[in-house]
Amino acid sequence: MSFDFSMVAAAGETTRLPLEMFIIFGAAKLLGELFERLGQPGIVGEILAGVLIGPGVLGWIVPGDFLNALAELGVMFLLFRVGLEVKASELVSVGGRATIVAALGVAVPFAMGWGILMLWNAPQIEAIFVGAAMVATSVGVTAQVLAAKGLMQARASRIILAAAVVDDVLGLLVLAVVSSLARGEVRVADLAVTAAVAIGFTVLVAAWGTRAAGRLVPRVREKLRVAEAEFALSMTLLFGLALLAVYAGVAAIIGAFLAGMALSESVGDRVHDLANGVTELLVPFFLAGIGLHLNLSAFGSSETIILAAVIFVAALVSKFVGCGLGALRLGRQDAIRIGVGMTPRGEVGLVVAQIGLSLGVVTEHIYGVVVFMAVATTLVAPPLLAAAYKGALLSGEEEEVFRLG
Repeated sequence: MSFDFSMVAAAGETTRLPLEMFIIFGAAKLLGELFERLGQPGIVGEILAGVLIGPGVLGWIVPGDFLNALAELGVMFLLFRVGLEVKASELVSVGGRATIVAALGVAVPFAMGWGILMLWNAPQIEAIFVGAAMVATSVGVTAQVLAAKGLMQARASRIILAAAVVDDVLGLLVLAVVSSLARGEVRVADLAVTAAVAIGFTVLVAAWGTRAAGRLVPRVREKLRVAEAEFALSMTLLFGLALLAVYAGVAAIIGAFLAGMALSESVGDRVHDLANGVTELLVPFFLAGIGLHLNLSAFGSSETIILAAVIFVAALVSKFVGCGLGALRLGRQDAIRIGVGMTPRGEVGLVVAQIGLSLGVVTEHIYGVVVFMAVATTLVAPPLLAAAYKGALLSGEEEEVFRLG
């Protein structure tokens, strides 16, 4: 006898909320455990759980505002936790190389995405949107894999994180230009202001955030009487910088990451433990949420299936080649790790595809192709990362302080 989840969900909001959370969290952890036992990264199972329970297969869960909010909170806390493990000085030391990696990791995927759609006889603006969707990296999945394996201090890992921050700013500018083209106007002055504010905010917090937090946290610790004062301050800074990041024109997760990095040398182990607990609760909603957006019914023709396969391969190859070339000076091993680490598109690709669809310049079947690309690159990234870092130990060479131009 089958269980009709739709009947239970229809009983009302009071029933639907715990039911959806139970199904998503339970399915994510169950498949995550299964994949760990099979020797694969557990987060692959968590993403596949979303595909399984989503509209494309069982149809138990349909993405909505509440689940999207939980997913956004999940990736914010994930990047905050990652930031707590990274020192600003370590990230700044790889800034030059990370900028080169990010720039090539934007240019090569955009050119390949645009070129493939033009060869497919798609309209110019639709081809540009597909190129834009292939640009930005979703660093949340990569960060989760590296944090779980204790590899955040490896040289390649630090470059991946720094490049992802630069990548977000560059991706923002590409999306702003593409959206302006779709509306029929490009305001250079507005784009210049957006770029200046986004870069200024990121550089300011990265450069002086740790110093400011170092002065603020001890004073708060002494004067506040509320329970878990340090954690309360950390959460306030997390949400505050996430909000300012959005106003500055970059993603909220960049603000969350910068907040964690600013606090990394100031807060105690208790904040780390509490942040880990919240992250473990929310991250399954982020990972399963990626899978929930994949609807296999969009692939009704062989032409769409072929195009989806071509775009998927191009998405992998373009980031691997572009970012790998940018890191080649560091040696083949680190170049491979960085190229693989920048491949997942995740929720970032989904957002670009949704914008194109809402503007009426991306058709339903191309939207499905881009969603497939975003989900598929996110699924294959964890096992590829595990292979790239296989046997990696944090040797003295990886941990030493170094300078890169």
